[in-house]
Amino acid sequence: PEDIGQAPVINAPEGSKVDIEAFSQFTKIITPAITRVVDFAKKLPMFCELPCEDQIILLKGCCMEIMSLRAAVRYDPESETLTLNGEMAVTRGQLKNGGLGVVSDAIFDLGLSLSSFHLDDSEVALLQTVILLSSDRPGLTSVDRIERCQEEFLLAFEHYINYRKHKVAQFWPKLLMKVTDLRMIGACHASRFLHMKVECPNELFPPLFLEVFED
Repeated sequence: PEDIGQAPVINAPEGSKVDIEAFSQFTKIITPAITRVVDFAKKLPMFCELPCEDQIILLKGCCMEIMSLRAAVRYDPESETLTLNGEMAVTRGQLKNGGLGVVSDAIFDLGLSLSSFHLDDSEVALLQTVILLSSDRPGLTSVDRIERCQEEFLLAFEHYINYRKHKVAQFWPKLLMKVTDLRMIGACHASRFLHMKVECPNELFPPLFLEVFED
């Protein structure tokens, strides 16, 4: 579908002040979280066959979106927390004060929305792949090739969804809309990152974090 992976243009409002202590705690898990995204991509033969420059563009573009998805699917409605990188449970306020500001609301809202979908590990992996293979990232040279790869995974994804027989009405189109939500989170985070750079000491930013999110 033409609308899959198209990033909406949004203006991120100013968030609250960054809590430096909370930010430093989050930076401890950001490097392994980014590394997991890279490791996931490297397991896809289609991805590894792309030019190195395109691989870098795709990874930089999808990293926040995939990390947000992984956090969102670990939303606990009872405690109203997300689990980051499989190890740190945080509330909406903690995530907001730790640097993400208004982005945290979007991630928590996504988690609440996805909780009724009951996605299994295969569905999460396929959704990550669809996000990774977004052919509209600026600077890509293998656009047609990436688009074909994404279409193959979308077809496999839809077949798997039909096999699973979810009880949610219009499950497939509703799930695809989450890709747009994640693209919005990624775009909002790009603006928020500039805010963090102003408020937080440079030495608190892990090198890999800067490498991925700085232009």
